[in-house]
Amino acid sequence: MDIHELSPPEGSRKRGKRIGRGPGSGHGKTSCRGHKGQRSRAGGGPSPGFEGGQMPLQRRLPKRGFTNIFRKEYNIINVGDLNRFAPNSTLDEKAFRDAGLVKRERQGIKLLGDGEIPHPLVVKVHKASKAARAKIETAGGKVELM
Repeated sequence: MDIHELSPPEGSRKRGKRIGRGPGSGHGKTSCRGHKGQRSRAGGGPSPGFEGGQMPLQRRLPKRGFTNIFRKEYNIINVGDLNRFAPNSTLDEKAFRDAGLVKRERQGIKLLGDGEIPHPLVVKVHKASKAARAKIETAGGKVELM
């Protein structure tokens, strides 16, 4: 089977209703909108979240906490992810990007201690947990903070 032979199952694709195409269509003149009123106008209708005058859900629910606008987000890398690199290699942000471990632009890279590493590496990161640092140093490697 080739891509040009593919077609949707019979009856799964229905043609949209053609409105405003004259009296013969059965959907002419007011185009199924009725006469006058808010819903008959272009761009008309209540705003999203409007519940007919009832207190809207987003106003009924309690608000808790706050969002820290100065929060720093880090790209997370675990010790187990470093097994793909050759022994005694120096790893920095560029090496992590090339390997696909770091994709998003964030404030830095944090090394966490999930997993094991058998060979020594020199890792340059912005932050590292105590467990991650201990595992790399017992393998003969070194963690350098940028």
